[in-house]
Amino acid sequence: MRVAVAGGTGAVGRHVVRELERSGHDAVVLSRGAGVDLMTGDGLVERLKGCEAIIDVSNQMLLSKKAAVRFFGTVTTNLLDAGVRAGAGHFLALSIVGVDKVDAGYYMGKRRQEELVSGGPLPWTILRATQFHEFAEPLLDARGPFVVVPKMLCRPVATADVARRLVELVGRPGGRYVPPIAGPRELWMQDMAKQIAEARGDRKILIPVRLPGRVGKAMTGGALLPQGPFTEASGTFEEHLAELRARRSAVA
Repeated sequence: MRVAVAGGTGAVGRHVVRELERSGHDAVVLSRGAGVDLMTGDGLVERLKGCEAIIDVSNQMLLSKKAAVRFFGTVTTNLLDAGVRAGAGHFLALSIVGVDKVDAGYYMGKRRQEELVSGGPLPWTILRATQFHEFAEPLLDARGPFVVVPKMLCRPVATADVARRLVELVGRPGGRYVPPIAGPRELWMQDMAKQIAEARGDRKILIPVRLPGRVGKAMTGGALLPQGPFTEASGTFEEHLAELRARRSAVA
């Protein structure tokens, strides 16, 4: 099957492309390098010709509600429109566990994506996932000795497991939310950040902060955990830490 991947050069997208190829599919990456602009729609229809399915893992970490809604709304609309014109038969979107319970800007953007996909013209599948093992790493990459880490109770999942699940869903009928995917155990984000810093040899000072209002209450009260049945991924956070230590040793 010929499958297009929006965001195919990103952290999750690279795994999706690899898994598609491993499963015998023909992966078509939608990227600027391939002459495609997701925000304007330029090049999309031509690139999507012959694709039977579209997997959307495109992403921008936007904190502003306006910016997030604009990005996800525009990209999703363009993908759906081009998918119809190109004759695609299935649209799969990756979303977030708790997206309907956390009123943060980024989550509002993902809500808009879900609304457009579930109400759109193509048969659809939406897979929600918990936070990735790498979630805290961009925070640690910021300049300066201090790192503010949001207090969040989560069940982190490996990006490779999420990609594998998306590819499993490609050949199945669309038209539904599927059970979310989550990692094997619950962890606090501040503890994850601390262990990642130690594994990388990073001596930055971590400052755990509970976000104000209903957002902070939701994040610390279990809103980011799956409610009801879910797919439990096999990859562990400990395995991710071991990979980070190995990378550190390799460059030492």
